[in-house]
Amino acid sequence: MQFSQENLSRKIIHELKYKSREKVGKTLADWTTERLDFKNEKPDLLVSVPLHPKKLKERGYNQLHLFTENLSEFYNIPFDHELIKRNHYSKAQALKDKEHRLETENTFSITKSISGKHILLIDDVFTTGNTLASIAWKILKSKDNKVSVLVMAIDV
Repeated sequence: MQFSQENLSRKIIHELKYKSREKVGKTLADWTTERLDFKNEKPDLLVSVPLHPKKLKERGYNQLHLFTENLSEFYNIPFDHELIKRNHYSKAQALKDKEHRLETENTFSITKSISGKHILLIDDVFTTGNTLASIAWKILKSKDNKVSVLVMAIDV
């Protein structure tokens, strides 16, 4: 989906993230399973971008968890909501200007050793790619890992 001003996809994602409409994640996962075929490249593990614990407490849920869990069930791929940790609390990317969106240095850390895994990294909106790149590089530091990315929408 394209994620732009006054777009339906933007309204859907905002319902999911900010209006306590967590079940929207299940609907988006159902739409995704209708379009996604891993063929011979099925990942070993599904991992969603984490919220900082303070933001998780404020929001009450991570908008990506139900989405990830539904994909996990449909494709029979395990998920790990604890593999990646967000180290710093910050305001939402959508509220930052482009310059401050680039600040992802040391934002994330890996909580356990992993190697030889194909990880599907899941996020809601791809804007600059810095969040996903920051996490992917952390995962790729471990031996023989591979990272693929799935996003709900792309901010154009």
